[in-house]
Amino acid sequence: MIDIKLIEECRKGNLNNFRKLVELSSPLAFSVAFRMLGDEDQAKDIVQETMITIWQKLRKIRSVEVYRTWIYRIVMNKCYDHLRRRKRNPEFVADEKTWKLISDSICENPSKELENSEIARIINLLSERLSPKQKAVFVLSDIEQMSHDEISAITGMSKPLIKSNLHHARKSISEMVEKFL
Repeated sequence: MIDIKLIEECRKGNLNNFRKLVELSSPLAFSVAFRMLGDEDQAKDIVQETMITIWQKLRKIRSVEVYRTWIYRIVMNKCYDHLRRRKRNPEFVADEKTWKLISDSICENPSKELENSEIARIINLLSERLSPKQKAVFVLSDIEQMSHDEISAITGMSKPLIKSNLHHARKSISEMVEKFL
């Protein structure tokens, strides 16, 4: 559990405690990044970038509550940046056969890789028509189970804007689900 003493020790430059902070914070960051990006490797990159930012700016944090909101905000901003770059520079996307060959040759834990691949495919499929803001609000609200107050603190959006984006996201996803059923 993250407490203020751990944060204070990290601010003093204690790398062992920072390692503990990273171990405790990384799952939260990865969960949001993976759901936003739908790609495990890209989500891991976002987590690494987030941890670097945390190390650089940790001295500004004064409470655990602020830390939690702050880490989500960093992850969301890095995901927004990544999505904008991805839109400008589309990457090669392997087809099923290519992905299977790659996966079979490098996979250390096949069941976990398959599970992550399936989750990523479902998330990408359901959220492909959503704007980055709609996707962020949908992920934070419906998948991460955060309150509108928390989402507002993380994204900087007003509560009415959050509700509007969430409504449009749910409507789009509902239409896609109906179309496929």
